[in-house]
Amino acid sequence: MPDDRLSFKQMCARFDVTPRTLRYYEYIELLSPEKEGRTRYYTPREVARMTLILRGRRFGFSLEEIRQWLLIYDEKGSRAQLEKMIEMSDRQLKALSAERDEIERSIAELKALRDEVAATLD
Repeated sequence: MPDDRLSFKQMCARFDVTPRTLRYYEYIELLSPEKEGRTRYYTPREVARMTLILRGRRFGFSLEEIRQWLLIYDEKGSRAQLEKMIEMSDRQLKALSAERDEIERSIAELKALRDEVAATLD
């Protein structure tokens, strides 16, 4: 077995994901490990894809958006993929900014309510 491949267990440990998560990512075709019998091995390509998947999830992209984005590289190359990343990022930045604004409003309202309630206790 080449040293640059990871076993299923090693892949789970490296990315701190459950076996169920890793199997699901395979099922929805985000990952395609090499298989020898029932044993799965993850190449550097799959490790890179997993890094991108988890980064995308952290930024709030759906698994389907990530899957489509990863397909662009296979079908059209890296330039098209990078252009799509800019488009996706701009859209997500707007959504995250709107969420932040809503959270800030909620925090302000909750603080005001808390202060009103605290004032009634004084």
